[in-house]
Amino acid sequence: MDKRLPITFILISVVLDSMGIGLIMPVMPDLIQEVDGQGLGAAAVWGGILATIFAAMQFIFGPTLGSLSDRFGRRPVLLISLAVMAFDYVLMAVAGTITLLIIGRILGGITAATQSTAAAYMADISEPEQKAANFGLIGAAFGVGFVLGPLMGGMLAEYGTRAPFWAAAGLAAANFIFGYFILPETVTDAIRRPFEWRRANPMGAFKHITKLPGLGRLLLITFVYAVGFFVYPGVWAYFGAEQFGWGPGMIGLSLGAFGIGIAVVQGLLMRPILACLGERNAVIAGLAIDVLAFILLGFIQNGWIALALTPLTALGSIAGPALQGIMSRKAADNQQGELQGTLASINAVATIVAPLVVTQTFWYFTKDDAAVYLPGAPFLLSALLTLGCIVMFLTSPALQRSKSDA
Repeated sequence: MDKRLPITFILISVVLDSMGIGLIMPVMPDLIQEVDGQGLGAAAVWGGILATIFAAMQFIFGPTLGSLSDRFGRRPVLLISLAVMAFDYVLMAVAGTITLLIIGRILGGITAATQSTAAAYMADISEPEQKAANFGLIGAAFGVGFVLGPLMGGMLAEYGTRAPFWAAAGLAAANFIFGYFILPETVTDAIRRPFEWRRANPMGAFKHITKLPGLGRLLLITFVYAVGFFVYPGVWAYFGAEQFGWGPGMIGLSLGAFGIGIAVVQGLLMRPILACLGERNAVIAGLAIDVLAFILLGFIQNGWIALALTPLTALGSIAGPALQGIMSRKAADNQQGELQGTLASINAVATIVAPLVVTQTFWYFTKDDAAVYLPGAPFLLSALLTLGCIVMFLTSPALQRSKSDA
């Protein structure tokens, strides 16, 4: 079978995962008020709780689904998750109580954790030197979903608060049918690994994966980098309103441009960049670009200049896939699911931690009695965190010994 069909299925699955949050964001305030009967303030509180539950489920179940795919195969894990995802959206579409919304977000977080299995599938079908570039395709798919989700959610909201959920259920069901007929299994008996509960939880998986030389430090870099990079979705709306006086339309447009930029960089430019720089230098270059972009955004006071920096900020995203490629080549074939599950959990923890860190930093430097008024302070904090990643990466003994990572 043409290898492009399974890759298409994997990329659509990632798009659906990343669309999941953005698709429902435009209707969540109205939906929660409709279900709970309280005002917008209470709806915001419940919205935060539901978002935290979603991220927590990704953290807990990322390694579990990855380990299950190492044992039973990528195909059944991906297809079953899509079927449950379709059911979850139907549940959200008919939910009449907060309890059902909570159950829906629990199921949604679990099924969205399949991004780790999708990445493991991509690792299975990729030659060692192709892994980073193919992980870039996954990053591009995530960027596409990041853009399409809010756009579709906003448009479908015109037909009612439940319309986006019915549309998402239909998309998940259609992709399930597509995958059922075209997705071959990639886990063979040669690389099949027994399922062990002690390795199928976030802490157990982290403990075993970090035994591989150099991976412990690379996973730490991944976490710190994710916290720093989350400044964009975490504080951008507040920053744009405070610093540039932007309204919701302009904020949405700028975030959409950023998502498109990431999709272009990781989908089209990743391969030539890797061919030119290699994985190790691509990580360093991406992190350095991020530091520069964060510093500029920390002090810029003109919104049009901030928009003009979008290509630069998107170019920094080459660091993620290159770093992921290095780690994937350090893990054995029967550990790809476990590794990708661990990465999913790390990113989920960063998603929980980062909003608290960046929003509190923003509040501290914009409050009425702030010693220094600096709305861009969260970006300067991200610059420091990313600079720390560069130092950790350059001083990693494992990377200095390994010529294959260059």
